[in-house]
Amino acid sequence: MNVLRCSGSLAWALRSCQRPRALASATPLLPRRHFHGAAPLWGVKSQVLKDVGEGITEVQIIQWYVEEGARIEEWKPLCQYQSDKAVDDITSRYEGVVKKLHFQADDTVPTGKALCDIEVEDGKYPDDSPPPKPVPEPMQTVPTPASPPPTQPQQAPPPSQPPVTTTTQKSPHAMLATPAVRGLLKTLNVNIEDVQGTGKGGRVMKEDVQRFAVMRDSGATTRPAAVEKAQAETAIKLSPIQSQMFKTMTRSLTIPHLLFADELNINAVNSMRRKLAADSKDPKKITFLSFVVKAVSLALDEYPLLNARVDATNPEKPQLIMRSKHNIGIAMDTPQGLIVPNVKDVANRSILDVASELTRLSALGREGKITPADLSGGTITVSNIGNIGGTYVAPVLVPTEVAIMGIGKVRTLPVFDDAGQVTKGELVNFSWSADHRVVDGATMARMANRVRELVENPEQMLLSLR
Repeated sequence: MNVLRCSGSLAWALRSCQRPRALASATPLLPRRHFHGAAPLWGVKSQVLKDVGEGITEVQIIQWYVEEGARIEEWKPLCQYQSDKAVDDITSRYEGVVKKLHFQADDTVPTGKALCDIEVEDGKYPDDSPPPKPVPEPMQTVPTPASPPPTQPQQAPPPSQPPVTTTTQKSPHAMLATPAVRGLLKTLNVNIEDVQGTGKGGRVMKEDVQRFAVMRDSGATTRPAAVEKAQAETAIKLSPIQSQMFKTMTRSLTIPHLLFADELNINAVNSMRRKLAADSKDPKKITFLSFVVKAVSLALDEYPLLNARVDATNPEKPQLIMRSKHNIGIAMDTPQGLIVPNVKDVANRSILDVASELTRLSALGREGKITPADLSGGTITVSNIGNIGGTYVAPVLVPTEVAIMGIGKVRTLPVFDDAGQVTKGELVNFSWSADHRVVDGATMARMANRVRELVENPEQMLLSLR
């Protein structure tokens, strides 16, 4: 019989067919393999606190909008925070299931630390970069947690920690309390519902909490009057705004300050304001500060040195950084403390535009909603302390600026007019501080004199308006 010479798999098949049946039956049968779909893979990403503004190194968590085990979508709010000078939301960079919250409400978080861990679908964020942020929709106060993926069942919250809902505070007074007050309540172990608030709309202030704690701990005059009471001292942690003020002013007072003060007659500008208010149908309020801010910008065109900043990165070769835009900061007293947002690019704004922006910033400041964008980029500052009181002030420089102006209280005094007659004058003091390392007294005086000329003769501003 002829033998077919085959190679490869055909030869092997022919030989197998010729094996004895007993040998073939003794060969174990291998199990049949079936194809099936693989379960999705999951990985964990850490949401890191990025830099939220100029010079801000830490923030305080006010509240979380999610809990562990809840599902979060990209760009939906994770938590609300208060930085040194603003309150804002932090949104999620990833879509997935919240596995761990590294911080609790009222905790302070340094920049660069992980806020939480989010379990995401493996391979969805290969370069750790989420897709571009979509156009924001109307933001809900608290996102509703959805069900997690089938392979990762949602963890039930402990009985003592109910799911997050839109109502996070039981007391209306607690909703009005600032983070600093809430921290003080926690430190002194005081229930906010027991405290009578003296602030606007029943707001509980720090002084209210301290007064309540002293009265509670003193025993309410049960000791004899002849016995001298011990001095009560309570350690209180600085609020984020106070902490930032501490650091900023410590740096500021390492700068040698040049002080300059002058007195202005503002009869003309107040007369113009009253006439504009009577003739205008626009409900916007044109304040005295609006004219001052515009006058400072016009003067900076002639003295740009006052709009610069000092770069001392190399102490051996310090240099001046000249800045083209006039972003004039406005020091504001708010329930959260002193903040300094700025009116951007005043040189290209009208006085009415400046007034509108001041109104917007003031409203946000009262509500604690000033954003980091409003706080960053200032080039020179105006502080209107006269709204509270005080004729004279020695303002302290912002470290990234070389000049600041303080406005005192307006006083009505008798003055001599051009004809030598005694008349009523509305007088106000302008106090300037400058960085004496780069600004000499003569330059500061010329800048101040130019601002005074423009404020006392507001019609001169018309010649320079664009």
